Amino acid sequence: MSRSWVVRLSPDDTKPPLSLNGRMHWRVKAKHTKRVRDWVCQAAFFTVPACSAVAVELHYVPRDGRRRDRDNLVATLKPCMDGLVDAGVIPDDTPEYLDWSIHIDPPNRADPHLYLLIKETT
Repeated sequence: MSRSWVVRLSPDDTKPPLSLNGRMHWRVKAKHTKRVRDWVCQAAFFTVPACSAVAVELHYVPRDGRRRDRDNLVATLKPCMDGLVDAGVIPDDTPEYLDWSIHIDPPNRADPHLYLLIKETT
């Protein structure tokens, strides 16, 4: 039986902080990337034990039902995966240790947020 954990991204992240379509200054992008990576590292360090391999799902619960492109969330997922490596959950973010997917959940006007579902695979 495999184990799973949920890590919610920062309460400040009611929408994805990074997007493949984003055209922000490199310093602003680096600040967002570091913030997401550090948040996931700290949250995972205290909730997710070391695993030999995991499957990570990034879930976005938007505020409204507008159409969205899942591919743009890859920019937010990458620092999340790096944070898991920093926390010691997996040795590296290569395919040998990590499988990933992105999901856009039904809208929730009262509580838009992002979260990671981490599932142990071996």
